[in-house]
Amino acid sequence: MPYKDLVIINNEKIFKENESFYCNNLDLKVLPEELNKYYHVQYIVRRSKKKGNQKINLKNIKITSNILKLFYFVIKTFKKSDVKYLLISITPYTFFAFLILFMFRKKRFIYLFSSGHEEYEHILGHWFVWIYHIMYRIVTSNSEVIVCHERLFDKNKSHLVYISRLDEDWQSNHKEALLDKVRFLYVGRMSAEKGIFEFLKMFDKLKFDAQLSIVGNSEKKDYLNKNIKLLGYIADPLSLINIYDDHNIMILPSFTEATPYVVDESLSRKRPVIIFEDIDYIVRDKMGIFVSKRDIDSFSKTTKYVMDNYVEIQKNMKKNILPTKNSMIKQISDIIKFQNS
Repeated sequence: MPYKDLVIINNEKIFKENESFYCNNLDLKVLPEELNKYYHVQYIVRRSKKKGNQKINLKNIKITSNILKLFYFVIKTFKKSDVKYLLISITPYTFFAFLILFMFRKKRFIYLFSSGHEEYEHILGHWFVWIYHIMYRIVTSNSEVIVCHERLFDKNKSHLVYISRLDEDWQSNHKEALLDKVRFLYVGRMSAEKGIFEFLKMFDKLKFDAQLSIVGNSEKKDYLNKNIKLLGYIADPLSLINIYDDHNIMILPSFTEATPYVVDESLSRKRPVIIFEDIDYIVRDKMGIFVSKRDIDSFSKTTKYVMDNYVEIQKNMKKNILPTKNSMIKQISDIIKFQNS
């Protein structure tokens, strides 16, 4: 008998207003909405006090404000016997949900964008990593594991998917890049692990004509000047496509990453990407990604190389075979569907 019900449990926060649901993280919206085309999805998440920019087109959402509510909502799903469970990342919240599911012998999957160790160390410090590692070992040893990068993949222990938010709009109607000067674009959170604040210090010291646009929310504005523009959070994909097209180099200065969507977004618009050595593993076999040392001289040389060879780089980028949103969701759906209890 096929599994028709899927419960997704996520540590992220969602805001409810007049029976509608909102979040800031596009992944929070894409994954449950798209999987709902294959399953009857129930989404269990945490409560947010702030309204996000993304409206989630899914009605069966349960919002928890404490552990007891999480316990109640999870137990309530046990009324049906043919339910599978998908946990998103490993956090204290999803770990508690895992323990409930483990005790009641429910079929569970864990979906990992990254191992989590690097993020925990960068945000909380080295001493907290061992706590996370205990949770990681327990959950991954007792669940079907879905991973998004070859670094995490073990063919005997996990399933690999290639994540994407790309649809037909991203890969059509390309526009010629303006090359009169360097037009950097950063798309992402304004947080320390993303390396954006370190990059802003580097950008301030560049000796060539360049401008930087930032797509993302930030309460800090003291770094803005005539060459740095804060565009705010952009939710609409077509608007975001136009922003990529208005720039010529996407910068991803992160200290740690899993499989960042923004890289494929930039490559789909035929815009080269510069990253630093910390995350050189994301290059894989993709054309158009350039790795710099995290210093002003190396970064300046890398930027100059990209601008001087822009046309040839774009020709090579046509060889890229990028994953799509549909292929990603189909992969995840098939893994969940064909794994036996």
